Amino acid sequence: MKSTMNIMKISKCYLQFWKRIFMFSLLLLVVLFYATCYFKREKQVVDVLENKLSIALKNLDEEHRTNVELTQIRNNLSQKLRFDEKKMKKKKKLLYPPSEEYELLRRRIYSNTKEVWYYIGSTLRSLANEFEYLKTKVSNMKTMVDEHYRSLLRDVAKLADVDGYSQWRWKEFHSLSRLVEKRLRHTQNPPDCSKARKLLCNFFSHCSHNNCCGYGCRVHHFVKCLIVAYATERTMIIENPIRWKFTSRGFENLFLPLSDTCTSNDGDTVSLWPGNETTQVINYFLPTPEYADKQFHPPYIPVVLPEDLAGRINVLHGDPAVWWIGQFFKYIFRPQPSTTIAFNEFAKRVHFQKPIVGLHIRRTDKLIGEASLHRLEEYMYHVEEYYKLKELNGEYDTKRIYLATDEPTLFDEARLKYPEYDIIGDPEISKSAASLQKRDLDDSIMDIITDVYFLSHHCDYLVCTFSSNVCRLSYEIMNSLQPDASAKFTSLDDTFYFHGQVHRLNVALISHKSKGPEEMDLEVGDVIEVAGNHWDGYSKGTHLRTNKTLLYPTFKVTTKIEVLPFASYPNITLNT
Repeated sequence: MKSTMNIMKISKCYLQFWKRIFMFSLLLLVVLFYATCYFKREKQVVDVLENKLSIALKNLDEEHRTNVELTQIRNNLSQKLRFDEKKMKKKKKLLYPPSEEYELLRRRIYSNTKEVWYYIGSTLRSLANEFEYLKTKVSNMKTMVDEHYRSLLRDVAKLADVDGYSQWRWKEFHSLSRLVEKRLRHTQNPPDCSKARKLLCNFFSHCSHNNCCGYGCRVHHFVKCLIVAYATERTMIIENPIRWKFTSRGFENLFLPLSDTCTSNDGDTVSLWPGNETTQVINYFLPTPEYADKQFHPPYIPVVLPEDLAGRINVLHGDPAVWWIGQFFKYIFRPQPSTTIAFNEFAKRVHFQKPIVGLHIRRTDKLIGEASLHRLEEYMYHVEEYYKLKELNGEYDTKRIYLATDEPTLFDEARLKYPEYDIIGDPEISKSAASLQKRDLDDSIMDIITDVYFLSHHCDYLVCTFSSNVCRLSYEIMNSLQPDASAKFTSLDDTFYFHGQVHRLNVALISHKSKGPEEMDLEVGDVIEVAGNHWDGYSKGTHLRTNKTLLYPTFKVTTKIEVLPFASYPNITLNT
């Protein structure tokens, strides 16, 4: 507005200037006419006219200088106005979000780039195994494909850095994260505990069918209970805390209390889940047996999202369910000062530095019926890929890994096979994790918490197996700390799932005609219940229209976002 007024003033000055020029020219003509007609007049009259002419010329010279100055002012103001317009456009871009279509497309290009790499890599390996004489040629092709892949992946990833929305993403992340935390603080800290509606979380067993529910399993049940409490606007109370095994001195020995105002389980009316709106205290037992009636399974279990926030989370994050789960873990795992001191002392002791890739390698009991053995080289292949991408960006850092494992011998193996790497971690933690008898002891629990903390809070990338609760827990927490860390992982086995989820769905975006009996046909809009990603360009799942479990090309589908109406907390905003 100010720039516009200045330009109007300049335009007015220009009009006055040309008026003066016109008047002066007219005066000059009159003078010349007068001089011609009366040339023979006395010399005194001529002297007067010459004097007037001289003065007029001086005035014209001054007007010329004024014109030059005004032109310079006009140019400066015009330049400033153009700069201000660019600034306003940039500011407008920062204030307003990118379109949902843009963010989904950008992330889809990134994921499809990886899927085509998985497919080509798998096909080339099959060729090399089938035809011995092709091994050298295939190896050379794979090297070139890998270079193309890294270059393309880098370019796609850089879109988020140059599209002008980076500041908006951080602002939106902080806004959403603070809103969820504020709602949790509200429902966990009622002004009158005696009148508050409560959800009692009971963990009644940690072993079934010779398969024990360890720390990672238990905390996923724990966060499930907090999500149900949030969805129903109830205060979560830890019932029978000894069964949860958060060390012998309880949850609050390590983390801040879930509530500062309400820990009593008392209430006028009590019932088992689901109860009803008027029931003051609801008892919720975990884990819920699979054979239990559907009514005993709360509908709010991830990967379901709250209706009032789902749209915003979907624009912000590449896997909205992971971000959502992470917010509850972030609230639960607010460390006590003594826990923070222990983390800092550990960091100094192991000389923790960045950049660093986190490796979580689960062995021991996990290999008994739950997961397959993966060699160290399989993990390190993806670590190498991460550092090659950094080198492509001109970053040449010391290569480091943070090794968290229940197999102590892996530290020596890693140092022997990869001497160019700094191997950071504590073999003593591995020894305590390797002993099934010691895992629930206080020191062992603290060791697990330490590994999870450094894998999630301080590692730049994760390589692990999503069949492990600790691996998924670290990934979930990592995604609660930044706008979108959904692509900062490689899982050697499962795709992401939430412990105890009902299902995870894909929806077809592109039709597909099966190439054999092992594949399914797809029409646009078909829904598939995901069984897993084979990391070879194909996923496996159950087609909900035909009820057949078959393979399908991963790039032809996308994640289906499921939403439900949760408590919406209309009176809890960032301004209240």
